[in-house]
Amino acid sequence: MTDNASAAQKLVGDLSPKLAELTDDVLFGDVWERRGLAKRDRSLLTISAIQVAREAFAAAEKTE
Repeated sequence: MTDNASAAQKLVGDLSPKLAELTDDVLFGDVWERRGLAKRDRSLLTISAIQVAREAFAAAEKTE
């Protein structure tokens, strides 16, 4: 792995190179750069989605 490898390449590049490639090219290269929402708004939505997912996971664990 090179020093300038992306975060996706560092995390899953050895295990799943195609996943790392799609994460870099499609998710961050295409979807993230689309017009229509400011990067600030995208960041806020991402943080909100992560928090909701964490809360749902925590709630599911409590019911088990």
